[in-house]
Amino acid sequence: MVLPGAIWLLLFSYLPMVGTVLAFKKFRIDPNGFFASLINSEWIGWDNFKYLFSTDSAYIITRNTVLYNGLFIVLGLVTAVATAILLSELANKKLSKFYQTGMLFPHFLSWVIVSYFVFTFLSSDRGLLNNMLEWFNINPISWYSESKFWPFIIVFMSMWKGIGYGSIVYLAAIVGIDRTYYEAAMIDGASKWQRIRHVTLPMIKPLMIIMTIMNVGKIFNSDFGLFFQVPRDSGALYSVTNTIDTFVYRGLMTLGDIGMSTAAGLYQSAVGFVLVIITNYIVRKIDEESALF
Repeated sequence: MVLPGAIWLLLFSYLPMVGTVLAFKKFRIDPNGFFASLINSEWIGWDNFKYLFSTDSAYIITRNTVLYNGLFIVLGLVTAVATAILLSELANKKLSKFYQTGMLFPHFLSWVIVSYFVFTFLSSDRGLLNNMLEWFNINPISWYSESKFWPFIIVFMSMWKGIGYGSIVYLAAIVGIDRTYYEAAMIDGASKWQRIRHVTLPMIKPLMIIMTIMNVGKIFNSDFGLFFQVPRDSGALYSVTNTIDTFVYRGLMTLGDIGMSTAAGLYQSAVGFVLVIITNYIVRKIDEESALF
């Protein structure tokens, strides 16, 4: 049973690590194959990293990536836990399953499909929102040219798509809590909010901490589809939608610089690893039992 997962991990997680050496090379295609290209490409040291972070967009892409992910971590934790608690408190379990399925469905939609849904609302010509604004004699808004609205749109779409999947883990943890704790609290006269505060939240706190630590490790990685497909790669929105991943993709498509894209990936992984170690160390100092390792 473990073998398929182990093979997948080897092929897609460990084997590609050989290619990280490209972050320090000026990649040139060799007719003898990829490994020949890997070996024969010129070693240029840290030049790929210098190029990545010496551009005018370096501050913007780093700021956007970190701030958005920081907000996603906080809001994702709060909404996922709140949703899981609400679903667990529903007396009608069939209705709870219906709500759970409905909230989980967006997770399986491609960002390409979601981008078309968003476009039906935000289109300048036939968008639903602009039609509604016209009914109230308000001038239509060119949504794909006005960057001030997009931080809210990006956050909303991320929460809408991820809330169902994010709540599953917490719902499973809540369902697994021994019911005698709740029965004892009810006998002591605890209200529903007090049972949530003093039983549910403390019991799932270790899981909340572990999930947060793992998400901190991805704080320098952005959801490419969310930041590229949903804004439809509009240049007017780059100030609020351009992240490290979208910047590297555009650079790779324009310049074909594989070394720079590899350097960006290595940078994201290295920083993420360091952040996980630091966050876990802080948690261990505060509460050793809640630490990831």
